[in-house]
Amino acid sequence: MSGTTTAAAALRRRAAGAGANRWVVLVVLCVSLLLVAVDATVLHVAVPAVTEDLKPGAIELLWIVDVYPLVCASLLILFGTLGDRVGRRRVLLLGYALFGVASGLAALADNAQVLIFARALLGVGGAMIMPATLSILRQVFPDRRERALAIGIWSAVAAVGAAVGPLLGGFLLEHFWWGSVFLVNIPLMLVSLPVGRLLLPESKGSGQGPWDVVGALMAAAGLFGLVLGVKRLGGGELDEITAVPLVLGAVLLVLFVRRQRRRTHPLVDLRMFARPAFSTSVCCIVLAMLALVGLELIAAQYLQLVLGLSPLETGLRLLPLTVAAMASGLAGARMLRRFGPRRMVCFGFCLTAVAVLTLLAMGGEDNAPLLLFGFVLLGFGLETTLFGAYESMLSEAPVEQAGGAAAIGETSYQLGAGIGIALLGSVMNAAYTPGLSSVQGVPASASAAAGHSLGEAYEVAGRLGGSAGEALRQTARDCFVHGLHVTLLVSAGLLLLGAVMALRLPRVMQCEAVSAEVEVPAPRDVMESRVSA
Repeated sequence: MSGTTTAAAALRRRAAGAGANRWVVLVVLCVSLLLVAVDATVLHVAVPAVTEDLKPGAIELLWIVDVYPLVCASLLILFGTLGDRVGRRRVLLLGYALFGVASGLAALADNAQVLIFARALLGVGGAMIMPATLSILRQVFPDRRERALAIGIWSAVAAVGAAVGPLLGGFLLEHFWWGSVFLVNIPLMLVSLPVGRLLLPESKGSGQGPWDVVGALMAAAGLFGLVLGVKRLGGGELDEITAVPLVLGAVLLVLFVRRQRRRTHPLVDLRMFARPAFSTSVCCIVLAMLALVGLELIAAQYLQLVLGLSPLETGLRLLPLTVAAMASGLAGARMLRRFGPRRMVCFGFCLTAVAVLTLLAMGGEDNAPLLLFGFVLLGFGLETTLFGAYESMLSEAPVEQAGGAAAIGETSYQLGAGIGIALLGSVMNAAYTPGLSSVQGVPASASAAAGHSLGEAYEVAGRLGGSAGEALRQTARDCFVHGLHVTLLVSAGLLLLGAVMALRLPRVMQCEAVSAEVEVPAPRDVMESRVSA
């Protein structure tokens, strides 16, 4: 009797410890996400400083901003499925190390080419880190109610990272050179690497069949070519250098899908897309990022170049957006249980569209209350959309395919972000450039140079001086505001399309019964306690 009592007490202690370990693991994973989220936004406020120092061309500047999501999106499936095979913690820790090395290289870059290369390495590190965090989270939280809360905390931390990025970048630019925005990654990596090695559990998939190396490389090359082609189209380049990667990327992705369908043990189980909740969630993630990431970059340029705010002031103006997103993430689990995925994601899209249309009132003069209201709605609506979509996607995926499912979700996020920057950037350029073609007193060559970007227009206006320079400067500001309004309208249309698409999601949050916790080896412990008793 005493042996049974002792065994039961031991089981209760171990169960409580396992529960505590899950939340400790969540903390470590959130720190991992913070590392990537800060780096994704810290460069936004530094773009004018980088432009002034390194003098990149228009295409080089797009590469500096866009190469990180481009490389990251290309490699997520490769590293997500590799983590399922060799161990998710192992891939995560390798990502930490590479992220730190690449951050040091980016900080010391003395030309645009070196910075582009360093940002590409950061993309490789991010591709190792991001799917590993979500797949480990899916593994250690088998109960959907707990997992929804964990995803809410995880997404709130992502919002914190997005908030910290511009603020931290603005503060560092006020006191140091632009390379310091990358150095902040190194202390985080130095802490995360040993802590993750000590505390994170190792987890793998079923391991059935060989890992499809050829398929992984096909997916990486296909995604890279596809996004590269779209990016060049966004930069106004329509030639064979644009067409070749676009066509090759599309062909490789088609061949990848055919290969996965024929294999007994595919790299990615494409049958997941047959589930409406999974495929719709992926599409919603793409549309949300497509509509908003490029817009965020344009908004940062608007605040600095049109309103004349400093980098730190720009970070503070963008803070309400990310604080609202953090609040939405923390409230997401309760909202999902009450309203269900369909209404939650649809509401998030509609609220975000309202926020974007509200921001149409932005003009050449500062309107702080309007920006505050619009950014709060924008942050809350966007995070509501992404939370509901991510949670539905992960819950539809089998636990043994957690790495592949997380990679698909993060690929959708990064693909939407990369294409969004190119698409909205091309919309912005198409609306901005024509108005500068006939400014009185400005030579045609100067007008053509000013049409590349607002920052370059200011440089040309400064060189011209006098009334012609002032006329070019004012016209460029007006054209930029016009382009911003056109971009907002396009974003609103994409968001409303997402709201219609979200109607395919389930009405209610279905919680499956969990028979046993993954981390609690209770039967063996009880048996050993009985034998010892």
